[in-house]
Amino acid sequence: MHFISEDLEDYVANHSENEPELLAQLNKETHQKILQPRMLSGHFQGRVLSMLSKIIRPTHILEIGTYTGYAALCLAEGLPENGTLDTIDIEEELVDFQKKYFDVSPWKNQIIQHLGDAIDIIPTLNKKFDLVFIDADKENYVNYFHLIVPMMNKGGIILSDNVLWSGKVLEEVKANDTSTQVLLDYNKLLKEDPRVETVLLPIRDGLTVSRVL
Repeated sequence: MHFISEDLEDYVANHSENEPELLAQLNKETHQKILQPRMLSGHFQGRVLSMLSKIIRPTHILEIGTYTGYAALCLAEGLPENGTLDTIDIEEELVDFQKKYFDVSPWKNQIIQHLGDAIDIIPTLNKKFDLVFIDADKENYVNYFHLIVPMMNKGGIILSDNVLWSGKVLEEVKANDTSTQVLLDYNKLLKEDPRVETVLLPIRDGLTVSRVL
């Protein structure tokens, strides 16, 4: 769903920072070779993620849901030299694709790939995070949130993607639509949980910014 016209979306993108060449190549190859390329963060949202990371200057970043690695590379732009980015994905067939682009980026030695179920992997990460990006299976958003809040530094930022779910959050939930119901519960949780303060941005499919208190 387009919440604003495509022409206006193009104007917004054209008046934001240009898409870096490496990311443009990744974007193109994702659309050529990978299923569901609309899952890619893309030029405009990627520049938003980059800008937020540069403002936050996180030492440790966690990304839940790597896909082809576009958002990871955007978030890595804000890392200091001693910083790390742990990224988790369950799709084994995407690992080599991700690694190809990570290895030619300036953050080759700072990005750590994890393959498997994020619910199992997150508790094994012995770090305190300054920035987390949740962009994986919607059914586990609430579970991810409760896992990562205790692992965040005070003032850390949790970004949650797809929280408007193509506008389905405003529609009557169908009986078998687990994802929409979980996102409704998740959005309510972020608004009411006393451990965070939250603002929901209507960027693409909805991006929530939550600050850990």
